Amino acid sequence: MTNVIPLIPRQARRDPQESAVYTVKEAARLLSISVSTAYALVRSGDIPAERLGRRWVIPRKRFHAWLDGATVPVSATGTDSPRKSW
Repeated sequence: MTNVIPLIPRQARRDPQESAVYTVKEAARLLSISVSTAYALVRSGDIPAERLGRRWVIPRKRFHAWLDGATVPVSATGTDSPRKSW
């Protein structure tokens, strides 16, 4: 007789858009930066976050408001410097 442990599928990961807060890892993924860079930005206060015990959480609405305000206008050429005239 063998002991067989039934395989129970993992629950599907929750959609970050449904949550009131993001984790630092989710915010890093949304910003396309590394998790360590995201933690550094959270600790410095650049990314709005709150400390809950030992965890950092990023309120979704504050994050998106910060992100909307953090945009820099891009020139028509797609670069930061104007084109040289020849």
